[in-house]
Amino acid sequence: MNKIFGIAVIIFTIVSCKEEAKTFVDISNISVNVKIDRFEQQFYTANESNLEKLKSEYPYLFPTQNPDSIWLQKINNREEQLLFKKSQEVFKNFDDEKLQIEELFQHISYYHPTFKSPKIITLITNLDYENKIMYADSLLFVSLDMYLGKNDEVYKDFPEYLSKNYDKSQLTVDIANAISEKFLVKSRNRQFIDDLINEGKKLYLLDSYLPSATDAQKIGYSNDEIEWISLNETQIWTYFIENNLLYSTDAQLNKRFIENAPFSKFYINIDKESPGRVGVWLGWQIVRSYMKNNNVTLQQLLLTNADEIFKKSKYKPKK
Repeated sequence: MNKIFGIAVIIFTIVSCKEEAKTFVDISNISVNVKIDRFEQQFYTANESNLEKLKSEYPYLFPTQNPDSIWLQKINNREEQLLFKKSQEVFKNFDDEKLQIEELFQHISYYHPTFKSPKIITLITNLDYENKIMYADSLLFVSLDMYLGKNDEVYKDFPEYLSKNYDKSQLTVDIANAISEKFLVKSRNRQFIDDLINEGKKLYLLDSYLPSATDAQKIGYSNDEIEWISLNETQIWTYFIENNLLYSTDAQLNKRFIENAPFSKFYINIDKESPGRVGVWLGWQIVRSYMKNNNVTLQQLLLTNADEIFKKSKYKPKK
């Protein structure tokens, strides 16, 4: 197994970073209204005299059990003021991001006509990496302090496999990811194939919503990681098949191959050369193959169970 993984590097020039064919649709006549409130600009420049006005405008951001002293302390906190300052340097204005979000919302509306653009509120969450984007139908919160650039010193204590995506180039992808959850129909089955296909559906939604984005952006890999997994896709698939993983109900498989991690866990010497989440990649390729080989709509895909998708996908790893 180790030798097979290693040999793949030789053929890099043949398959390096090969992207799936892009599917572009006409969104020119789709009208969306993207409203962006720079809440962080109002909050971190507020004082005791105008705090009450701000609280009345954004009641959902001010729990009533907290006294004003808590908010004033937060406004004047040195670390949060630093994050605010850095966020204003990176996001001097939000014009480019707004254009990207408008295009994203147009694509989502194309595939889901009932979708309504949420109001976007930018804020500082003191490096709350688990809630970079929060979406609740009519509101979408964006934590600007989680997009300052992977090399910013504020992320020095974060592992590299996480901080590599703390860049504003990932912001629209993360928004698309958060919204995609609204349209997924999650299986209650506990087999590993269900988890693989669910992750594949998520990324296929990003294929549809963000046709101009690269595979690396959509899955959150570096170019080197895309290179590695493209070269080793056949060997990874062989490992999954030979170890009878697809229909296993072992909950540890999620931790090994789907959850965010510095590398995937095959329990062989090659592990640390691999990117994390290789199961997500494979699920994505299976769903792509299914959509290529079956005449179904995106909505039909979302309602189709994992076993049927897998069996009708005719998936074969790239040689």
